[in-house]
Amino acid sequence: MKAWMEKRILLDNVGVIDPERIEDYLERGGYEGLKAALRRTPADVVAELKESGLRGRGGAGFPTGLKWEFVLKSRAKTRYVVCNADEGEPGTFKDRVLMEGDPHRLIEGMAICGYAVGARRGFIYVRGEYALSIRRLERAIAQARAHGFLGRKILGTDFSFDIEVRAGAGAYVCGEETALLESMEGKRGWPRIRPPSPRTKASAGNPRW
Repeated sequence: MKAWMEKRILLDNVGVIDPERIEDYLERGGYEGLKAALRRTPADVVAELKESGLRGRGGAGFPTGLKWEFVLKSRAKTRYVVCNADEGEPGTFKDRVLMEGDPHRLIEGMAICGYAVGARRGFIYVRGEYALSIRRLERAIAQARAHGFLGRKILGTDFSFDIEVRAGAGAYVCGEETALLESMEGKRGWPRIRPPSPRTKASAGNPRW
């Protein structure tokens, strides 16, 4: 009988690398996905993502490629990538494990998304109690900038993209995407009435973005 073996994909670096050293991430193929994406067109990246069948990690399991396609085809002149890492459900640590154990994977994924949908800025909205997550993310972002994976003209291309960490105030409702956007705008974290969807119209004025 063969011994059961766990095969990790998203979390395969967690517990293996030092999350505060970008060199460890690079030695395991880190940022090669971003390099590959930048050699293709945004539409090609979205098409491959749709073909992969990748879905969101939330309860709805929404197809990621379809979500990115909505943004790519929108008429918005300014677009953003927002990572919902509020994670307010009691006993839930799926996002925290990634942010604390492999923060560069999250950063690389957001950079690929930014390229694919035509965004120049990204935000990670982290639950305020996750002090270690925030510290490691900010350190990883600084390292990524220093190595040319974030900032202006990434890896010598015309693509510019940067990421900022925003700490939430611990409101459970801000785990809902429209309430999160309200909070980021400096308003009370309260869900919006839909339509419009935040994938096609995320913000009215972005006063603090």
